[in-house]
Amino acid sequence: MTNSILDEAFDEKGQRISPKLPTHVKNYLIDIDGTICDDVPNEEPERMGLVTPYPDALEMLNHWHKEGHVIFFFTSRTEAHRSVTEEWLNRHGFKYHGILFGKPRGGNYHWIDNHIVRATQYKGKFTDLVIEMREIEVFSE
Repeated sequence: MTNSILDEAFDEKGQRISPKLPTHVKNYLIDIDGTICDDVPNEEPERMGLVTPYPDALEMLNHWHKEGHVIFFFTSRTEAHRSVTEEWLNRHGFKYHGILFGKPRGGNYHWIDNHIVRATQYKGKFTDLVIEMREIEVFSE
């Protein structure tokens, strides 16, 4: 799926390292509950197929997909919720490349990676992303 658009990458010694997306393509990891629809806890799976998607989320995610970005959902829902989740996403017309289940619950995420990571907290509306300077935590030198 995304492998065809990955560029080979090499370290300073000329050794192959993990491939990278072209700089104009983004890997979006998007939560489901409370981000693209109302928050439904795993303890109430019967509600997962009934919630209404946020219209701005559906529009923006499908726009990003059309632009060639990679759309993955990263959710605290479990594998037991896969069929209801996929059916719901497809019924409402979400375009996406895959779903990662089992994200740790509780928030306060701190992602450490050797690749560029940008985090955006959802605050009620999907819009175009803008660049702003913010304070971040980094490793001390």
